[in-house]
Amino acid sequence: MKIKFLIRNSLILVAILLNIGCDQVTKNIARNKIDYYETISVVDNFLTLTKVENRGAFLSLGSTMPALVKILILNILPLSVLLWGLYLLMKKSTMSTLLITGICFVIGGGAGNLYDRFRFGSVTDFLHLNFGLFQTGIFNMADVSIMTGAGMILMDIYLKKIVLSS
Repeated sequence: MKIKFLIRNSLILVAILLNIGCDQVTKNIARNKIDYYETISVVDNFLTLTKVENRGAFLSLGSTMPALVKILILNILPLSVLLWGLYLLMKKSTMSTLLITGICFVIGGGAGNLYDRFRFGSVTDFLHLNFGLFQTGIFNMADVSIMTGAGMILMDIYLKKIVLSS
């Protein structure tokens, strides 16, 4: 039983570290190979690379907040939530694989962006999607991890709801 628990928690840490690693490798490439505000078309202007530094949260929200408030809301609060999520993952063994994976993606992505904030004072964003009438803001692989993880968590909730209603 203890070995199963150890393997499970090791796999959780590997999943989180892989998310952080993917994020940091891609940001490092963007930092070293793309100039600020340069636009590189990757797929017919559908996918472009444009490096920017985001001093706020999602879509630069909070970038103009006072320094102390910004530290509390963009650094301390997310760090606390990520540590709480990691604690729950390590201690609660009744979660589905889909839910565990989703939470790992959210924690990994969140940790990748937090690392940037602590180390550089901002988060490097460099991906942009253009769907014609709809365009995304500029984002990074940590954001992709967070959104993928959130989708998995929502899917898990939906699937549990279907099972309960049957």
